[in-house]
Amino acid sequence: MHMADALLSPAVGSTMWAASAGTIAYCSHKVRTELDDRKVPLMGVLGAFLFAAQMINFTIPATGSSGHLGGGLLLSILLGPHAAFLTIASVLIVQALFFADGGLLALGCNIFNLGIFPAFIAYPLIYKKLTGNQPSQVKITFATITAAVVGLQLGAFGVVLETVASGVSSLPFSSFILMMQPIHLAIGIVEGIVTAAVVSFVYKARPEILQSSLQQRPIGDHPLRALLLTFLAAAVLTGGFVSWFASKNPDGLEWAIARVTGKDELKGTERGIHGSLAELQEKIAFLPDYSFKKPKQAESRAEAASAPNGVKKDEGSRLGTSLSGILGGLITLTLAFVIGIILKKRSHSA
Repeated sequence: MHMADALLSPAVGSTMWAASAGTIAYCSHKVRTELDDRKVPLMGVLGAFLFAAQMINFTIPATGSSGHLGGGLLLSILLGPHAAFLTIASVLIVQALFFADGGLLALGCNIFNLGIFPAFIAYPLIYKKLTGNQPSQVKITFATITAAVVGLQLGAFGVVLETVASGVSSLPFSSFILMMQPIHLAIGIVEGIVTAAVVSFVYKARPEILQSSLQQRPIGDHPLRALLLTFLAAAVLTGGFVSWFASKNPDGLEWAIARVTGKDELKGTERGIHGSLAELQEKIAFLPDYSFKKPKQAESRAEAASAPNGVKKDEGSRLGTSLSGILGGLITLTLAFVIGIILKKRSHSA
């Protein structure tokens, strides 16, 4: 559900940038006063895990579409909403800057849609209400799936509103929303099941982590090393190997656009801020679309037989995917960890 710049006007894009930046500032203030020091490493490791998990598109049967884990709800359950929002923002920033996944003008929208709705609506108003102060396995599963569906439905609706308000595409509100909401309902159910499985694992292994987020209190003195290593290993395995088998079908947003317009993608203007940001992103992104950059002449040959350093096409593609998953996870881990460290240092020195 990563929006491209072609869907947005500069006015809407900059407004959503301001909204997301304001929320980042607010969450930074809350984290300085609330975050348990022992959750800082967890922010980094979960950021790396989410980066890798978002590379795995799963097929939605009978639709020709696919979806991927949004992750905002998962992070909120394990970290609390404020640290979760900063972590999901870190993931999306790394994706946009270094892997050209989502536009730079659209970055504010993507952070808002994938962060605000799960962290500040689905988690506190649905998940926490349904689980209560004494969660059980059944409560956790039901609450997670329900909250995931609601959060993704709101995020998809946000995409529709932002696109229509921009007025730069040929996507009418009624047709676009009729495509977006049902496909993201299916994606939300799958995300809810996957999230519930991860949360259930953590609940069985370390129930105090969920309790600390629900009740906004420190985790306690139990060591987190085993859990951190588990998520780190899962991030490396997912990004470095499982990502090879991700669905090639278009994601829910791309699928909805194609159904409405009859085109695989919308071409944005190459002038003004759109063109400038596209050029900037092309320069910064060293593994665009999670693969090696192709020479200009090779891009026009859809069936090019070779890749850099003489690696065959499939092998080069897999190598680029693995490198993207591992390197992207490492960058995200470092960014989220550094954010947590800086905020806690500022808290101690205040």
